[in-house]
Amino acid sequence: MRRSRLLSTAERRAWLARLSDEQKIALATCWPVYARADQLAPPGDWTVWLVMGGRGAGKTRTGAEWVRAIVAGAEHAGGPPAGRIALVGETYQAARDVMIEGVSGLIAIHPRWNRPRWSPSLRRLQWDNGAVAQVFSSEDPDALRGPQFDAAWSDEVAKWKYADATFDMLQFGLRRGSRPRQVVTTTPRPIPLLRRLIAAPGTVISRARTADNAAFLADGFLTTIVGRYQGTRLGRQELDGEMVEDRQDALWSRAQIEAIRLSVRPEVRRVVVAIDPPASSNRTSDACGIIAAGLDGEGRAIVLADASVRGARPEVWAGRAVALYHEQEADRLVAEVNQGGDMVASVIAQIDPALVVDMVRASRGKWVRAEPVAALYAQGRVRHAGLFAELEDEMCDFGLDGLSGGRSPDRLDALVWAITALMDRRGDPRVRTLR
Repeated sequence: MRRSRLLSTAERRAWLARLSDEQKIALATCWPVYARADQLAPPGDWTVWLVMGGRGAGKTRTGAEWVRAIVAGAEHAGGPPAGRIALVGETYQAARDVMIEGVSGLIAIHPRWNRPRWSPSLRRLQWDNGAVAQVFSSEDPDALRGPQFDAAWSDEVAKWKYADATFDMLQFGLRRGSRPRQVVTTTPRPIPLLRRLIAAPGTVISRARTADNAAFLADGFLTTIVGRYQGTRLGRQELDGEMVEDRQDALWSRAQIEAIRLSVRPEVRRVVVAIDPPASSNRTSDACGIIAAGLDGEGRAIVLADASVRGARPEVWAGRAVALYHEQEADRLVAEVNQGGDMVASVIAQIDPALVVDMVRASRGKWVRAEPVAALYAQGRVRHAGLFAELEDEMCDFGLDGLSGGRSPDRLDALVWAITALMDRRGDPRVRTLR
């Protein structure tokens, strides 16, 4: 049997030079030529293809290329062509920025001659062959009532605000064609929906690590990030794409948080917005934790919103905090001033001079301050009105030595200040030291 040989560099260049421009574009956009095995639709009669991977592992490209393939009826689509597709993101903005207009999104991966037309006002993509994709948000599950599809791509479901409700509404709409199918791409977090999908008989799972996509990542990224997070809980989740369960010494557990989650926001009073400001404002600095919480009619604290932001200048995070204060019709703005001192009150005053900041100082460690709040959770005196994925990740990863990745638990700090301020009945001095 005669063995084939690889072409030399010169031979490859000569072969490419003989191709027409159209042929070169076709080759450059032929996904099976470049895709890893885990990025191509698996064989078999599956209903859900669950693509779990680390940051930068190529999940978005995988989802977008699958949609492109089913629209074109390509062989590597793993199923029949689709003419009506649902694209579901964490928010409308996230769906647009990542799934549609992102560097690995649906517009970028198509050759120009076959690129779908994007109508932002209609939240719709349309191909020349008549196929249409509609965009939806996990913040609005009811928008999925009525439309029907023969395929769907759901992105970053572990961050969805109303994960179960949104996914369930999507399933009722997948009723067109001979074999409706869907792809789910996400960095895993141990939420009930992902556990349900993994256990479902019609699910096929692909896994990918960040390192698997090293050829398409910036030079030095893996060296820097892997060196910092390899082996940690955060690294296993965000780089290796593992679904890491509860940390044994954490103050909170996933099951505990799920048990106190509310699907409908109750009426609240005495709303507090708490700020845990960062020490600096560069890209690698800690986040500014911004959490809103209020009391319901039974005297329970209800976590209402997480508006935390990373790497922002003081006027940016202060603006977000003030906006949240007015949006939630809050009664009190609490800010830790161990780091920023009078700067915190000053920058907020520049945005809203009428808003009084209640400054608080911490005299004890984060664990000691968090323990009483964790006890309130255990007593059922705190509830979450919705899903706060990044906050809850910090809560369930916060042990005696802090977060497993070494970061500062900024969202958790702001949560502790907010709940403490709500439940405190000792008055309202301008500066308080928690003991």
